[in-house]
This record gives sequence, C-alpha cells and structure tokens, in this order.
Amino acid sequence: MDIHDIRQLFPILHQEVNGKPLVYLDSAATSQKPVQVIEAIDTYYREINSNVHRGVHTLGTRATDGYEGAREKVRKFINAKSTEEIIFTRGTTTALNTVAASYGRANLHEGDEIVISYMEHHSNIIPWQQVAKQTGAVLKYLPLQEDGTISLEDVRETVTSNTKIVSIMQVSNVLGVVNPIKDIAKIAHENGAIMVVDGAQSTPHLKADVQDLDCDFFAFSGHKMCGPTGIGVLYGRKQLLENMEPIEFGGEMIDFVGLYESTWKELPWKFEGGTPIIAGAIGLGAAIDFLEEVGLDQIEAHEHRLAAYAIEKMSAVEGLTIFGPKEASKRAGLVTFNLNDVHPHDVATVLDAEGIAVRAGHHCAQPLMKWLKQSATARASFYLYNTEEEIDKLVSGLLKTKEYFSDVF
Repeated sequence: MDIHDIRQLFPILHQEVNGKPLVYLDSAATSQKPVQVIEAIDTYYREINSNVHRGVHTLGTRATDGYEGAREKVRKFINAKSTEEIIFTRGTTTALNTVAASYGRANLHEGDEIVISYMEHHSNIIPWQQVAKQTGAVLKYLPLQEDGTISLEDVRETVTSNTKIVSIMQVSNVLGVVNPIKDIAKIAHENGAIMVVDGAQSTPHLKADVQDLDCDFFAFSGHKMCGPTGIGVLYGRKQLLENMEPIEFGGEMIDFVGLYESTWKELPWKFEGGTPIIAGAIGLGAAIDFLEEVGLDQIEAHEHRLAAYAIEKMSAVEGLTIFGPKEASKRAGLVTFNLNDVHPHDVATVLDAEGIAVRAGHHCAQPLMKWLKQSATARASFYLYNTEEEIDKLVSGLLKTKEYFSDVF
C-alpha cells in the first residue's frame, strides 16, 4: 500500500484551504472519493442513464446490469449468502429505520425488550424509541466500562429471555471502540433475540463478514467507504426478510396491483419502491472494487498505525483529553478529544484556518456526550489516504489553538 500513489487518486486532496494544503481528518463523517468512483458515476450519466428492470432497450439493459452487478459486489464484499439478502437504501439511517418499522412493529409486544448501548448513533436510538412507544416494548441500555468499551458480562446481565432485539454499532463514531459483535450476537441468540448491527463506521475499515458475525441485520453507508452519498445497504437474513412487510409502496416493488389489493415482488425488490438509486449503486460498486484492490487488511493496519501515532503525539499536548481506549489496538482510526475549556467549535475553527478539517459537536451521539459529561467534543478521523505528516500538522494546529486561547490555560 503506497500512500503517495493512493493520495494521487483523490483529486479533492490536492487543493489549498485558507492558503494552506488541505488536511482532511473528517472521514468518519464522510470519506473522499477516488477517481475510479467519480468516473464510474460520470460514465453512467454520460453513456448509460436509463431506468432499470422495466425497459427492454439497450440502455435499460445496461443500467440494470450495472445496478444488479453492484448488488452482487456488495454480496461478496460482506459475504452474504444471496443477493436476495442485499437491499439498497439511502444509507444506514434508512436501513435501521426499515428494520425497526417493519420487523420491530410486527414482532414486538408489550414488555418485550430492545437492548442498545449508550454509545449508539442517533440513527440506532431514535427508531427504537419510536417502535418501543408504538408497541409497548422496553428500551434498555448496555452500560459502558470506564474506557467506553462494552463488557460481555454486562451483556449477559442485560440481555434476558424477554429481549427480542439487540442493536449495536460495530465501531463507535466517537470513542473508536470496536465492539465484540460476534460474541454479543451469540448471547442475543441464546436468549432468542435477533442481532442488528450498525456497520456504518466499521465497513469502510474492517473486513465485513455477516455470516461470521452471525448477525441477522447489518446496515452501512456508501459515502463513508469512498462511495457516493445517498446510497446504503441493508443486509438481512432471507427468512426474516421474507416475513417482513415493505414500508414504502409504489412502483418497482409490486407484482400485481388490483383496485383494492396488491402483491409484492420477491426479494430484494419488494423493499426498493420507486426508481432506485442507480448511479449511487454503480458508484458503490466501483468503491468496493477500489477498496478490495487496496486490501481491507492493509487499510486496517494503516489506520491502526495512524491511531497509535496520533494518540502518542496528541497525549503530549498539555490540557488535551482523549476519550475512549488509549490502546490503538482497541480502537478504529479516529481520536475524539477536547482541549481544556476551549469549546470544540473554536478548536475546529482555528484548525480550519490552518487548512485542517476536523469534526466538532455531539457527533449525533447526545446520550454518549452525557455519559462522557461533555456538551461536545472534537474528532479527528483517519482513512487510507491520511499520513503521519498530517497528524503532525494537527498537533501543530492544536498548539496554535492553545496559544490563541492562552488565557484559558
């Protein structure tokens, strides 16, 4: 993995921001796109653009082949058994809402339990809050250890015979924690519950294998893994999807429509009402090709090195607090931090003046912020195109921030 060669494939990285070379450290929010993805989308609109499935003309056939070919690429990428288990969505949020609205409403009853954790993204909290209100189910939270990790002992104590759904993120977008999903899934299944996984932060960085994880649903987004915005995936076990009702109705997802009754297409199309996200799916397929060519193992190892380097260098900044495990082996490639009493938005503003892009705020994780006793935090997140030199620039920018707000220190 030659980092110089990889960076050449990302046009956006070769620009100046505020008169300084761009240092993009916000890939947990959205990743940048390589030329292969940009060209795949451009080619679709220039040479193929047509609706899928219903047309018999040449462009329609090409579009359908591209769209369904992307589905097969996704299947292989996450090691699903069948393309029937791969549903294209707008992203992780839509995928998780589909599970909550379709499976949850049909299978939860008063007194049943839904188990999630304090570290969840809002998209893996609010859908369960809503379905709990609608069904009378009880929402329970897994406690966190002092470093933000999940203890399997706590999982065993929290998940009971009344638990019907366990829904956990594989990687925290704030703490960087990599959760033991396979072990949690085993405990969930032993108690008769299904396992739902938010893979938004893990799929771009770790090899995904839904059969090995033994999860029942797995959701992720294209834009965090070098793909375009507006495209995501819901994986679901075929036997569960077959018994679920669609939550969107209209064209594309129907088999027969009568005056008073209608029937649905087979999987996966019954969950893909309306004209699908064709260009997005093709772009996602190109992103998968790119990531597999680079190698997920190499990407993961590169990010572990960057995380370890960042923690070492940032820990030397007086007044800086890092949240989550201090050991790089226990986290993904991101570091969330605060700098004494300087508001994270002020930190991000000063860094932006140096051409450095970081994220600041509650990161769509307000319950976790409350657990951390912070109103907001700053976050630097890394991907395959980042370098140690960029982390050095981040540390230099943080020292300038301290100087700017010297009265706080």
